[in-house]
Amino acid sequence: MAHDDTYEERPRRRGRKVLITLVVLLLVLGGLIVVADRVAVGVAERAIADQVRQEIAKQGAQSSPPKVEVGGVPFLTQVLDGRYERISIALRDVQGSVRGDAVALPKLDVDARNVRASLDTIRSGQGDVVAETVDGTGTISYDSLAKLLDRPGLTLGEQNGRLAVTAPVDILGQRLTVTGTADITVGKEGQVALKFNDLNADGLPNLPLARTLLSNYARSISIDVPLPELPFQLAVREVRPLPEGLAVTADARNVPINSAAG
Repeated sequence: MAHDDTYEERPRRRGRKVLITLVVLLLVLGGLIVVADRVAVGVAERAIADQVRQEIAKQGAQSSPPKVEVGGVPFLTQVLDGRYERISIALRDVQGSVRGDAVALPKLDVDARNVRASLDTIRSGQGDVVAETVDGTGTISYDSLAKLLDRPGLTLGEQNGRLAVTAPVDILGQRLTVTGTADITVGKEGQVALKFNDLNADGLPNLPLARTLLSNYARSISIDVPLPELPFQLAVREVRPLPEGLAVTADARNVPINSAAG
């Protein structure tokens, strides 16, 4: 009897060993697939980052090397389909030009959704990479914005959610410090309209002429400020003063995110 039990136990042990081996092989295979998927993501991100650099340079702008992140898993199925759920692009220290003056955007984050790109395009870097929607958020430094107003000593900042100005002004022979806030609107062409109102100055003479001169100064700095051309055909929709700079929200539809397309 003991011999029969031992005989029956051996096939069971062999069966368990085969099962364990299959499980191990599946785990290894699954791990290799995951590794291959992540490697492919890295290759695609580097290829897209290179194309974004070309796009930035083509527009005459500069930035630190873009950081690209391809979202959605698994990645390889997106490659085969030629459509990517999301591509995020982080740009830092962007430098554009307006009328010969440099405009600094310390950061510009771009989120592209439903991106179409063939396998050949990702592999070769040649072809179209087109996003169905592109949303961008960035920050324009107050220093570069103030330079566009071209008034010596003028500084801009944020105060209670509004754009605030401080500037030295000569009024009736007196050097006064003018302060106030501005209303901001976005024009159809993407320019930012600044309208300064309610300017005040400590020590302002209580004379109609002094008040008129102050009003004239407010009008002189109430201008339409064209922004530098943003990458990926982004059109500015909203601007909002923040402590670190003027926050810009922009979007675009059905646009190329690489220089080869367009």
